[in-house]
Amino acid sequence: MNDLTEMRRTMLRTLTDTVVPALPRDDDPTGFWATPGTATGSAELLCWWLENLAEPGFGLLLDGLAAMEFESASQEGREKILGQMAAFSPEAALGVQALVALARLFTYAAADNPLWPGIGYPGPQAQPRADADALIVPYVPGADETLHCDVVVVGSGAGGGTIAGTLAANGRDVVVLEAGGAHTARDFQQLELWANLALLYRGGPVVTADGNAVLFAGATLGGGTTVNWQNWVTPAEAVRAEWAGHGMPDIATAEFDRHIAAVSERVGASRETSDLNGPHRRMIDGARRLDWRWRRAVRNADPATYDPGLAGFTHYGDLTGSKRGTLTTYLADAHAAGARILTDTRAQRIITADGRAQGVIATFGGRTVTVRAKHVVVACGALETPALLLRSGIGGPAVGTGLRVHPAALVFGEYADKVDGWWGPPQAAVIEQFRDDGVLIENSHYHPGGWATLMPWDGGRAHKEAMSRLAHTALFLGIVRDQGAGRVTVDENGQAVHHYPMDDAGDLDRFRTAMAALIRLHEAAGAERIRVPLTGFAPWSKGEDLESWIAAARELPIGAGGIMPSSAHQMGTARIGTDPATSVARPSGELHDTGGVWIGDTSAFPTASGANPMCACMALAHRTAEQILDNKP
Repeated sequence: MNDLTEMRRTMLRTLTDTVVPALPRDDDPTGFWATPGTATGSAELLCWWLENLAEPGFGLLLDGLAAMEFESASQEGREKILGQMAAFSPEAALGVQALVALARLFTYAAADNPLWPGIGYPGPQAQPRADADALIVPYVPGADETLHCDVVVVGSGAGGGTIAGTLAANGRDVVVLEAGGAHTARDFQQLELWANLALLYRGGPVVTADGNAVLFAGATLGGGTTVNWQNWVTPAEAVRAEWAGHGMPDIATAEFDRHIAAVSERVGASRETSDLNGPHRRMIDGARRLDWRWRRAVRNADPATYDPGLAGFTHYGDLTGSKRGTLTTYLADAHAAGARILTDTRAQRIITADGRAQGVIATFGGRTVTVRAKHVVVACGALETPALLLRSGIGGPAVGTGLRVHPAALVFGEYADKVDGWWGPPQAAVIEQFRDDGVLIENSHYHPGGWATLMPWDGGRAHKEAMSRLAHTALFLGIVRDQGAGRVTVDENGQAVHHYPMDDAGDLDRFRTAMAALIRLHEAAGAERIRVPLTGFAPWSKGEDLESWIAAARELPIGAGGIMPSSAHQMGTARIGTDPATSVARPSGELHDTGGVWIGDTSAFPTASGANPMCACMALAHRTAEQILDNKP
């Protein structure tokens, strides 16, 4: 939180119009060039964010800008002042980087945006559906209520939702505790800022405490399956063999195939809705010219209600009913079988006695909710599951260690023709040429706010030039199967803190290999200009020496102060294994040190899955649910 004086607010308005300046020109039919950032209301949004969500310290940075006469300087002078401020210290650099990124995000993501016509972005294509079926009606607890059940499941995503639905369908009395809200097609809005605040963990992108990676995770009913890009990738045979070596020999056999088949059928996984949009077609053109292996993606979508014109907004909640996440499958099953599902309810501590689970203490608004149960499933996501275990004092010394994030390299390619990357499924094809080497290449969808944040900012004019080509630009990403690991700890208030050093030599090499492959892919597809997401590194233009530019890109720093990897997949922070010193849960999924407490999400992964983890998570959760059904305490 930051106190904002009027002077500090003035600095934020000035900064916004420095980052997205008014640059009048004769050929400006939509007014894009003449419109400053503040015309969208973004400065007010930035003020609100600093006052309500941001860490302290930004106020001092704004005071520093005022002392450097930031407001009275020219556009060129203000850009130089931002550079000088960033050079004061690593902390100042991160602060400037954050403010400049947020100014772009809020400017281009604001609703009813005067800049959208100039970049060709159509905005929302549908409104919330008041007539949408209410598949789930959340249970609202009374004052300081105590509930009793067989199993309490903390979390409702790919893992928790699957376990809740499977157990409830088999006659168990289930209570689900979800920290996020109960958002559905009745209130989904195709707007970035609404979705960030309502559906994403901590309101949107979360930068690790060390500044080395930016994390994206779901935080709503259905968890990540409500906001992810519906890329259903089955775990590779090599990964299954590796996990089998952690005490789960069945993972490498037909027995685990059975679990994969069960969850695949429930979510309707198929290629029937894998339409290829403009960026995908460029990606495949490049792959064919390079003779790289690719395939159409399998997606968890219902073809009967699928609409390609709305599919690109799936990250903000699906309005069609086509998305087959846990919200419309296993959670709906659980609710139909009598499970009580509580939303906006945060688990604070697991209750134990004599080395066994007794239930969970949670909060709902200002009320305390106590759930008494013989079994507790912890499925809060790999960023929060270890925090709950640490607050509860259980799980052993490995809790929070082993954080894998699939650090993703991003590369932009600008093309002569429009590609309109907001149309169609976000991920409808994958390139597997380098999968055995730990790199999976995919497409990334985009909308203006997130796009502007990722795009390198090299001054106001260069920024507007790049944004004016938004409809012509494709973004490819390379997911790295990381071997190095980070850690989740808790602060003095018991809140999760995420660390990711990004210092493993093999991971750094794979990241650079991924980046080089993406560059070559864009060039082979006919890109006229290629960018990496780092301010100060000039883009490549057609006709220039590609290999020398790739060589220079490979030398760029990675992590804080350099190219910051993105992560939408977090795993391994309460992993399964046979040794209580290095793992948290037994091969069954039950904690080594506390009977009746089970790990039910990607936290249980012994190592990184190497691909979008939804399928692997749901299959492993289905396996864990059967272990709970067979358990006789």
